[in-house]
Parts: sequence; structure tokens; C-alpha cells
Amino acid sequence: MKKALTIAAALVVTASGAMADIQAPPGSTYTSTRKLGRAISNILYGFIEIPEQIVRKNESYGRKAGWSYGAVDGGRRAFKRLGYGFYELVTFHCPTYHGTFKPPYERCGEDHRIEMNPHDGLSEFPPVLGSEHYYHTRSQQW
Repeated sequence: MKKALTIAAALVVTASGAMADIQAPPGSTYTSTRKLGRAISNILYGFIEIPEQIVRKNESYGRKAGWSYGAVDGGRRAFKRLGYGFYELVTFHCPTYHGTFKPPYERCGEDHRIEMNPHDGLSEFPPVLGSEHYYHTRSQQW
């Protein structure tokens, strides 16, 4: 009986080890090709920050702030994207941010990176021009 229990325990341990969920590490999606793609998109499409920030500031603070503060902030962000784009284009083959290929964008005054936060800091890729619809309703607006 002891031998049967030992064999059954060994089978359970082996079966549970074979069914273990092995996941990739969190940084495995950040590769040199993704860094190169991020660099090219920041260089080619970084200027889209200007109209994007005009629209965002217009919605938040009003029309005058949209065309003044939004244009200036969008220009700042566009030049920042251009700088990061050329930096990542030159260094795409080597891991530069803490030994990884993750984007080095940081929020002003804080020590942590921004994954996706286009309101406070740069997102990984530039914004897309066009209408964004998050909610679909059947009501008609006049």
C-alpha cells in the first residue's frame, strides 16, 4: 500500500509539474524591432501631437487655451518625440533603459515610467489623427 501511495504521489507531482503555467517575463514583448518601430513612428508621426493637444486643451480649458496653450504644449511634445525617435533609432540594437528595450519616457517630477498616459506624458506610440469613439449611443444630437 505504501508503494502505491508513493507512486500515486509521484504521478500527481509529475502531472502538476507538466501542467504548470509557464509565462513569458513582462519585458519579453519589448524587443529591438519594437524599439525600432517606436523610433520610426515617433520621427514620422510625432508632429501629430500638435493638433492632438489643441483638441485636448480645447476640451479641457476652452477654445482660447486650445489654440494657444495646446499649440505650444503640442509643439513641445512633438519635439520631445522627435528627440526620443532619433535617440531610439541610433540605439535600437542595444537595451538602454535599465537593460531592457522599454521606452525611457518619464513623467515630469516622478521616478516611474509612463506606459500609456497621453494626458500627462508621452505614450509609447504617437496618437492617431481622426475621430475616437469610445461610447456608442443611439441618440441623435442636433
